[in-house]
Amino acid sequence: MHHPLDDADRTLLVTGAAVAAPGTSVRAEALAVRGGRVVHVGTAEDARAALGGRADDVLDLDGGLVHPGFVDAHCHPVMYGQALAWVDCRPERVPDIETLVAVLTDAARELPAGVPVRGFGYEHRRLAERRHPTCHDLDRVATDREVYVMNASGHGGVVNSHTLRTCGVTAGTPDPEGGSIGRFTSGEPDGQLWDAACDLLTGPGGVKIGNHGPNFHLSEPDAIMADHLQRAQDVFLAAGVTTVGDAQASRREMETYLRARADGSLRMRVSAYLTSALLDTALDLGVVNGFGDDLFRVQGVKFYADGTLGGWTAYFPEGYAADCCHHGQLYHSAEEYAAIVARAHRAGLQTATHAQSPYAIGMVLDAIEKAQADRERPDMRHRIEHSGLPTDEQIARMGRLGVIPVMQPQHHLRTGDGTLTAVGDLGHRYNPAGTCLAAGVPVVFSSDAPVAPPAPLEAVSAAATRRTVLGTVLGDTSLRMPVADGLRAHTESAARALHREHAVGALAPGMLADFVVLDSDPLTADPAGLASIGVRETWIGGTRAWSAPGR
Repeated sequence: MHHPLDDADRTLLVTGAAVAAPGTSVRAEALAVRGGRVVHVGTAEDARAALGGRADDVLDLDGGLVHPGFVDAHCHPVMYGQALAWVDCRPERVPDIETLVAVLTDAARELPAGVPVRGFGYEHRRLAERRHPTCHDLDRVATDREVYVMNASGHGGVVNSHTLRTCGVTAGTPDPEGGSIGRFTSGEPDGQLWDAACDLLTGPGGVKIGNHGPNFHLSEPDAIMADHLQRAQDVFLAAGVTTVGDAQASRREMETYLRARADGSLRMRVSAYLTSALLDTALDLGVVNGFGDDLFRVQGVKFYADGTLGGWTAYFPEGYAADCCHHGQLYHSAEEYAAIVARAHRAGLQTATHAQSPYAIGMVLDAIEKAQADRERPDMRHRIEHSGLPTDEQIARMGRLGVIPVMQPQHHLRTGDGTLTAVGDLGHRYNPAGTCLAAGVPVVFSSDAPVAPPAPLEAVSAAATRRTVLGTVLGDTSLRMPVADGLRAHTESAARALHREHAVGALAPGMLADFVVLDSDPLTADPAGLASIGVRETWIGGTRAWSAPGR
């Protein structure tokens, strides 16, 4: 089937706005595109000449800034689209458990009998009650069907008693490896299912990933999954994001992307990282780095070391500052984890491992160092996802090993205060992008949507100011990432983390013509106000993929 990105010779001239190199003050007058790729960046006269004096299409802008399309190297687009279709339970809308029950009950009234009631985004520490809801709270919504509200971390949530019965969860059900089942003091399940325990929610024929990560791969009919992806793409494109890294792809995601690729509805570029539960399958098939094309490819494998800071499942062997008896969890023993990383490394598969605590980050670095010692493979660019609390020594090791930290500044923006509560003063180091910059370690920014919405300029702002939504400033100025460097972290550096720096993340001859038109220049704006800069249009491969309503 023909896709607009396949037009081989069509030309485009972009004028009327400054054209930016990411993260520098260098500005050009115009951009020339042929066949979806940049052929010249410079004066309007030279750009026109590069196209032989005429262009098939002319985008004559009235000011603003043409900026390389943003690259969101760690997100979950299919899950995000699904979460957008669920009941909105974020703190801005749901301040307490009574409201949570009310909005879910309203949604239940609109749904046919038997259809699950699902919500996304509650943050228990920002609820007035300062606790998770329980199965009994959700029983007030419905007792004859599934009710599930997912925590903002995406690593689990709470179900009603009906769902516990359907899943066979009782006081005698043991915690699965890499997961946990919440319990009342009596030992009875309280409705919480975390990390590997979420396998219970996908049903008998659903995706199972065991102790390879939280299972958010709840399948629905093909047409509904397609709707989820389209809804997510609308938001990514409206934020100026043109390339994404799907940081946990299962059969559900692969099928959804491949159907969209085939019918022409995949509008942004996707690099997928398969869940490590599929490592054997990938190796059996010989799927290695860059399997696919410019629109959709399999790039590597996603692993988990520990859990999430937001859900207190990140692993601290000495316990949390707020509760010395609570340690969080590891998904694998250090030995098991090192063995599976070594298998991927030997095969030439890039790895991307979720690790938040210093212990977990150290476990990843040890495994990568051993894998490289056993079989040296230059330029693998193994990644540590989130990398929330690395020590200075660990950052230096990342530099020596060529390991890339992929951070989400919007996490500390939204949950920095909760992290301070959980881990004490160590929380002031959360996402130490500035420290990495000083050490010469190229940080990558991303959203982790649906944990935060795709909003690259908000991420750059959060890294530059380190001010949380509650007004707390985290750490000292050395931890901050200047705006210019933050823009690179969401373009060039993010493209490099996907092994796509020769195609996306900058506007230069030979690169794909992926760009966004901004209302104003982020380098001349107040860092605290970057999120208010509007996106006018988003172009992919020289084709307009999105424009602001009314333009």
